[in-house]
Order: sequence, then C-alpha cells, then structure tokens
Amino acid sequence: MKKQIGLWIDHQKAILVILENDKQEVKRIDSDLEKHTRFRGGAGTRTPYSPQSFIAETRVDRRYQIHLHKYYEQVISAVDGAERLFVLGNGEAKHEFEKQIKQAHRRVPRMHIETADKMTDRQIAAKVRKYFEQ
Repeated sequence: MKKQIGLWIDHQKAILVILENDKQEVKRIDSDLEKHTRFRGGAGTRTPYSPQSFIAETRVDRRYQIHLHKYYEQVISAVDGAERLFVLGNGEAKHEFEKQIKQAHRRVPRMHIETADKMTDRQIAAKVRKYFEQ
C-alpha cells in the first residue's frame, strides 16, 4: 500500500498522520518557537532605553526565519517518502511549508492544501482518513 500522510502545520507544531498498510501512526513535531520571540543581544548600557539598547528588527526577523527554516526541514524529512500529502492549517505556515518543500530539491509528492480551523489530534486524524478514503 502507498504511504499517505496528512499534515496539520502551523508555526508552533506539526501533527503528522501517517497511513500505511492499513495502520495509522500519529507524530508530533514542536517548533519550540514562541509567538513573540525575544532574542538576546544588543549593546548593554546602564541607561535604559538608550539608543544602543535595542536589537535591529531585521536581525530578529532573520533569526526567526532561520528557526522556521530548520523547523520546516524537520517536517520535510518526516514526510519524505510519501506518495500523497494532505496539508491542513489555519495560517500562512502551510504555504510557507509548500514553498520550502519545493525549494528543497527533493521529490515532491502529490500535495493537496486545505485551510482548516484549529482541531484536536483525533479530529485531524479523522479528516485525513476521510480525505484518503475518497
């Protein structure tokens, strides 16, 4: 039987529902990234709010993007070998993931992307099973 994977993805976590040989396996990958990440750095002066006591916004954005890139690479390696991929999510992460998987120069499985509200792990598994039964 084919390896079919359903994937719920957002910036905090990825839930993988792997269907293979009439068996179902659910995996979770956490990004370990908070919504408003605060990175250390910048010049430390004794005067609060001085011009040197901030971190450049581009530097923070770059660190955030690097962290997301590593997270998406973990998810891509987890879905490697799938013949079909069903991607769910409620934000921009599903489109960022699609872009990343195409840039990874790996075999891209047949992929379908769908917007969905927040769901529990069981709801995700049920939706994935229903999608692949069609």
